[in-house]
Amino acid sequence: MKGLVFALIVTACMLVPVQAAAETPNEFVGQIVDELTECMEGRRDELLDDPATLHALIDDVLLPRFDQRGFASSILREHWETANEDQQTRFVAAFYSVLLRRYAKRLIDIKMDSVKILPFRGNINRPVVVVKTHVDLVDGTDASLNYVLIPHDSSWWIIDVKINGASYVTNLRTQFSKEIDETSFEKLIGRLEAEASGGAGE
Repeated sequence: MKGLVFALIVTACMLVPVQAAAETPNEFVGQIVDELTECMEGRRDELLDDPATLHALIDDVLLPRFDQRGFASSILREHWETANEDQQTRFVAAFYSVLLRRYAKRLIDIKMDSVKILPFRGNINRPVVVVKTHVDLVDGTDASLNYVLIPHDSSWWIIDVKINGASYVTNLRTQFSKEIDETSFEKLIGRLEAEASGGAGE
């Protein structure tokens, strides 16, 4: 019965007209790339030695464009629904900080002037769209870096990032679910808080 109700809700959401954004998905990602390039280009060695500045620069660009609670709830699923408000708030804060650190480690290895935003092939009116980019890395290899977006006001929100096809949401959902089952949600929050403050972590 629960499965049927969930399916009906999803179907209803898919039928709701999506408000057109003032900018296209590619323009949205292009603005992110331009801002990151402007603040990071030619500063790799400096930013490697100063992670706090690197994190602050990326945070300034991503935070206004990132659905923190939506990202968190989509990863935790049923664990999000059973968490109390304090746990949800703590998880969102710690998780975003950890995600920012991990993303920064990957972003610093991208040659920002090499980023190519591929032609948009999807339906801009769908509830979820994907913008595909191709990047060159400082080690001579390349990678695909794709942004999963949903409409938000007259623009877009990032709800997932895929690197070479690997979804942050899917990978973290598997990792966190296993950790919660083996320990507890409270212990997961504590570990993320420790990593966010500079403790052990990836």
